Amino acid sequence: MARRVITLTAKQALEQLSRPGPHPVLRGDLALVGLPGVIFTPRAGLGLPAVAFGHGWMQPVRRYHGLLRHLASWGVVAAAPAVERGPLLSARVLAANLLTTLDVCTGVRLGTGEISVDPAKLALAGHSMGGGAAVLAASEAERVRAVVTLAATETHPSALDAARTVRAPGLHLAAGEDRIAPPVGHAEAIASAWGGPVQLRLLPKASHLGFTEGRHWSELMLDGHGERGAQKLGRAYVTAFLLRVLTGERTYDELLDSDVKNAELAFQREALPPARSLGQGRV
Repeated sequence: MARRVITLTAKQALEQLSRPGPHPVLRGDLALVGLPGVIFTPRAGLGLPAVAFGHGWMQPVRRYHGLLRHLASWGVVAAAPAVERGPLLSARVLAANLLTTLDVCTGVRLGTGEISVDPAKLALAGHSMGGGAAVLAASEAERVRAVVTLAATETHPSALDAARTVRAPGLHLAAGEDRIAPPVGHAEAIASAWGGPVQLRLLPKASHLGFTEGRHWSELMLDGHGERGAQKLGRAYVTAFLLRVLTGERTYDELLDSDVKNAELAFQREALPPARSLGQGRV
């Protein structure tokens, strides 16, 4: 008998996915396996999806702990390497460390053995230059099935050039008040060049640092600061996108397929992949 799919309205999905999910969350230290950083996981679950997250220029990983913890509460293993923290951030090195982080998620025993990651359900994500690094990494790894960027910044080597070779579905959230990486030359350009199914959403009230959490001295140099509205939208969209592409979850389709206040669907090429069986993990 076919499983009945209940689809929420976009508003209902936004409200549900912006709140913590049903899973208790564990936090671990990537340094235990030789890589500085942090990892958040559901307390238990086999065959889970996983995402490696790249931080922005001069941003400590702690400014993304809320997002990572949120994803784990919805059943996604979320890890972020704490590397390339200085002013001369190398996007190439950060990209390599993102792929190493995925290797850790799939190859290292997590928790007490009650957690495992399905190597067919891997994603990359990042903010600012970390978003550009995620694109670079995705262009080098066919095993990556989804990519998300938040206020992505063009990098050296070029994330724009790399985007042309990425076949994995992409979601790019652009900040309308971004004066560090204006969407037209960064997130919009990357989305337009994307090689696979792609969606660009514009958050007109968000600044470049709107997706970050807490305060940091870098706000004296960079424009913007953490904003609750951007954080709420970011958490909901990143969660909905990863669940749909990596696990085939259709409950939140309306959020991804519709225009939403303060999260305009600015550009889309090809519909995001329909729900498909990827071998659901036991949670």
